[in-house]
Amino acid sequence: MTKLASRRPVAALAAASALAGLVGACQSAGTGPGSTGSVQPADYRARHPIVLSDTGRSLDVFVTGTGHLDPRQAADADAFILEFRRYGRGTLVMDVPRGVPPGMAAAAGRTAAALRRMAAEGGVPAGAVVLSSYPATAPGLASPVRLSFQRMTAKVADQCGIWPQDLGVADAAASLRNDPSWNLGCAMQSNVASQVADPVDLVRGRPEGRIDTVRRAQDIGKLRDGKDPSTTWLQDGKTSVKSTVGN
Repeated sequence: MTKLASRRPVAALAAASALAGLVGACQSAGTGPGSTGSVQPADYRARHPIVLSDTGRSLDVFVTGTGHLDPRQAADADAFILEFRRYGRGTLVMDVPRGVPPGMAAAAGRTAAALRRMAAEGGVPAGAVVLSSYPATAPGLASPVRLSFQRMTAKVADQCGIWPQDLGVADAAASLRNDPSWNLGCAMQSNVASQVADPVDLVRGRPEGRIDTVRRAQDIGKLRDGKDPSTTWLQDGKTSVKSTVGN
């Protein structure tokens, strides 16, 4: 009787310890980081996010024999200077080649002077243009005057065209998961990033512009008089477009 009574507390203590261990294991499993679900994100925007970064823009203005700007290169330089005024960060760097024959060096100097005048006429302050130089690769090759600046651009964070898994039946585990391929959506994200005019539009919308008070007063006056305030658009100058929409 005494031995049986002495064994019962030991058995009860062992059972309590085992139960506490199970409860602790369940608690640690419930509070630990989740490991269920797909490792690869299913949303293409999470796999290939569009990010904003400062990248360089450059334009090579090729030097002619006299150092003047032909109409094609003048139009390119004018568009480049306009882009710098709108989106440029920092300074407009003008790199002139060095180590070229004396005649070509004089022509490059005249080309750089013409570009500086064009930048000044385009509204770029003189202090925003920095003159620099770079070594020419070879005397016989074209050595242009290079314009460059930094601007904010949108791009995809990772590289497209990467296939970490086989899309066929070679990887049975990947086929059974039925997940989208890693490269799906990357090309579309790259196209969106390259086509956006202002990368800030991807972050926030633009504020509303000023209202047309004259047009607004006219429309309210027509509504008070019981008239239609909509605009009458004529097709071929004869037929109202509004009357032919429902036909």
